[in-house]
Amino acid sequence: MKYLIVGLGNIGDEYADTRHNIGFIVADAFVSASGGKFESGRYASFSKISYRGKNLVVIRPTTYMNLSGKAVRYWMNREKIEPQNLLVIVDDLALPLGTFRLRKKGSDGGHNGLISIIEHLGTTEFPRLRIGIGNDFARGYQIDYVLSRWTKEEEKILIPRVDAAIELIRTFVMEGADRTMNKFNS
Repeated sequence: MKYLIVGLGNIGDEYADTRHNIGFIVADAFVSASGGKFESGRYASFSKISYRGKNLVVIRPTTYMNLSGKAVRYWMNREKIEPQNLLVIVDDLALPLGTFRLRKKGSDGGHNGLISIIEHLGTTEFPRLRIGIGNDFARGYQIDYVLSRWTKEEEKILIPRVDAAIELIRTFVMEGADRTMNKFNS
């Protein structure tokens, strides 16, 4: 069994450690905790790791958020991974900071990365982990908020949640989406 774990974000120093890059943050932490390293590849940085006999390919698309689907489709085809073994990790404004919402399928929820993936895969039937980034911004300032860096107070909440997300990914791989949803959705 092979899995594709996709952390969504935008490449470049100006986007590092921003709310919109929570997918990159979790992917980095997961690969690091697994003893892996990212390499440059087509449409993405990637790491191939093994966890309890399962093979995982973890990617960070280099296509920018709005074209993430191009990278996801390429890596799914290259590695021959079925949609049910895909896990996409994204930020979500509608959820309180640090809240997890794992689903086996669903809409794009207005998230440009998910819109692109759905368009490129031609299906909404793939697991996605939405991580709440809160919505403490004035009307009309959504873009500024998602592209801003975490406050010190937010980091105190976020750091243990990143560790929990690593455990969520491991559970997803070993026990499947249903058990993982029961265990981690908050």
